[in-house]
Amino acid sequence: MLGADDASRQTAFGALQTWPGGLQLGGGVTTDNAMQYLDAGASHVIVTSFVFREGRLEEQRLADLVKLVGKQRLVLDLSCRQRDGQYYVVTDRWQRFSSLALSEETLATLAGSCDEFLVHGVDVEGMQLGIDDALVELLGRWSPIPVTYAGGARTLEDLERVAAAGRGRVDITVGSALDIFGGKLPYADVVAWHKAQQQAVAV
Repeated sequence: MLGADDASRQTAFGALQTWPGGLQLGGGVTTDNAMQYLDAGASHVIVTSFVFREGRLEEQRLADLVKLVGKQRLVLDLSCRQRDGQYYVVTDRWQRFSSLALSEETLATLAGSCDEFLVHGVDVEGMQLGIDDALVELLGRWSPIPVTYAGGARTLEDLERVAAAGRGRVDITVGSALDIFGGKLPYADVVAWHKAQQQAVAV
């Protein structure tokens, strides 16, 4: 995710130009700058806070963004936390609960405005305590479009749990647990696991 400072922006532009079409970019994306990142080489832009204001989904802002970049190049970040037995989208660096609860109806409606969903399980994000199985199961059951889950993964067994709980329909990202970021999970092992999954699907 992109930082707000100039150095972060320049690093992001350098990465996008190094692998055109291979990276998605998120962090501070608005209608004012989205095309800059796509023109620089991003395959998609990832957006959350721009389409949520004062804890509410701003449908006109989302429509404006879709009109500008096209739904096929937009990833909607629906990172969420649990409250009162339901998962609610959180914004503003995950500090503010929105009024939008995850449901089959919510995902079906929003799927018409984006190419993919990105969902951080904020309650376990960055803690390397294991995945949020209940959230992954809901995503696998409800999402009509590709969805990537992030949060808590620390072992190859966690990746297997996502594949199982998500019914093979939920992808996963791994961050701080990787050895390249100071964690204990070998990056090479994750790449090998991913390739094995792809080969299994192809058979």
